[in-house]
Parts: sequence; C-alpha cells; structure tokens
Amino acid sequence: MEAVKVGKRGTIVVPAKLRKRYGIEEGSVVTAEAREEGVLIRPAIVVPVERYTPERKAEFLLSTATTAKDYQRARREVKKLGLDPDAIPHRRPR
Repeated sequence: MEAVKVGKRGTIVVPAKLRKRYGIEEGSVVTAEAREEGVLIRPAIVVPVERYTPERKAEFLLSTATTAKDYQRARREVKKLGLDPDAIPHRRPR
C-alpha cells in the first residue's frame, strides 16, 4: 500500500508498480466505482458500438428469416423502413 496525494481537480497518480501490474498506461480507460469502504478504480475495456443503417437492418431482417411466413413478415418490416425488399441484397429462406 502506498499513500498518494490528490492533486488539482481530483487527480490521483497511481504508482508505477500498480499501473504496470494492471496494464494501465497513459490514455488507458479506467472505471471508478463507489464502494462502502472507498473508491475502487480498475482497468476498463472500451467496445465500439456499431450503428446500423436502415439498409443493414433490412438485410438482417430478410437474411435471418427461417420460414416463408417469417420472410413475409420481414419484408413488411423492411417496407416500414421505407425500403424496397427486392433492392436489398439478402439470402432468402428455402
């Protein structure tokens, strides 16, 4: 355990030994969690979020249909998106 000072704006310098042990480097993202006994700081992983275009959503809807009935439902949903199902590249169910 090492004592560290809190700087301006609440900055805390994590000792080098701990940064190395937990893979925390300059620019790393960490989480700070309030606990009854204090603040828990730990490394975090940032996962990018993909935002789908209406065309990509339509492709998913049409390609994942497993029955003829499901495929017709998917076509209706694609039309609700304002797209022509026949203009979307996709795999049709057998």
